[in-house]
Parts: sequence; C-alpha cells; structure tokens
Amino acid sequence: MNIDELIKENRTFRRFYQDETVSVSTLKDLVNLGRLSASSGNLQPLKYIICNEKKLNEEIFQCLGWGYPRDWMGEREKPSAYIVILGDTKISRHYSCDHGIAAQSILLGAKERGLGGCMVGALKRDDLSVLLSIPPEFVILLVLALGKPKHKVVITEISADEKVKYWKDEDGVHYVPKRKLEDIIVSAFLDSD
Repeated sequence: MNIDELIKENRTFRRFYQDETVSVSTLKDLVNLGRLSASSGNLQPLKYIICNEKKLNEEIFQCLGWGYPRDWMGEREKPSAYIVILGDTKISRHYSCDHGIAAQSILLGAKERGLGGCMVGALKRDDLSVLLSIPPEFVILLVLALGKPKHKVVITEISADEKVKYWKDEDGVHYVPKRKLEDIIVSAFLDSD
C-alpha cells in the first residue's frame, strides 16, 4: 500500500472486533514507529504504556471521552488494546507536536497491519493516572485506542459551506466529510509547472 492509500484508509475508528487481540509484539512494533518519528529538538520526551489486557482495557475505556457520535459503539465493539502516550517532564515540559507526529506514525503502522485506531485526547487524566500507577513526572498527552476495525469508513468531499459532522448510513458505513483541496489552500506562490 503506498503512502497516499495508507493515509486515505487511516481514518478514526470507533468500533472494533473486541475479542481480536492485538499482540504484545505488534504493540511494541507500533511504539517503535513512534520512537523513530521526528521529535522537536530531537529531545525525545515521549514515553509509552501499552495494554492488551481485557480487564484493564475495560477500566481504561471508562476514562476516555469518545466525542461525537457517542452512540455508535456497541457493547462488544470496544478497543482490544491501548497505547498511552506520555510526556516525560524530566526531559522537557514542552512537547511541541511530538505526540501528534508519533500518534500518526503509530496509526499508519496499525493500518498497514490491518488494524485501526482512534486518538483520544478527551480523558479523565487523574483517574487514568491512578489506574495505571503513572508516576507524577509523566503527563498523559494522548491515548490511542486500537483494534481490528468493525466498520467501514468512507471519505466524502464537501463544499466550503457544508457541515463537517460525521454521519452513517443505514448499513452502518461511517462517512467522513472532507473539505476540497481548493477550499483549504489560502494562497499559492508558484513557479509554473
């Protein structure tokens, strides 16, 4: 799969085959992609917690805010693994966009392996810190929910004045509206082709 296809197919997935485990080796391979990603000033302040333990997954799930649409996930459709991205304050208190870059690398790697995921930034951070016994020098930046996707996601193109809210059809296909390229380029200063 080339990079264009990988990016187009790497959507935010919120429904999973919950009983299909993500292996420890796969989780480590994905974290390694985060490790190898660009880091501001090459400070590498990110650390990770990985989990594929079913009981703990359920408790982690309770600490996450899923945004809209809230009613799309069924009882047996929760993630089967998580990667918690932490900032190590002993290394730096400024993470720039490191965690976003690492998260995207991890999710692209997950997609390449037939998995999908969701970046979750709406968290009960204090509850999650207690649950995972996270030392105080670590700041929770993001949680990546992972698993084998249970729904199809389709990108649709919209005009500048249309709504960007997700929707699904009667077959449960999840549609993601995206603005047109010409609507997002504000200026172009180009030599001719």
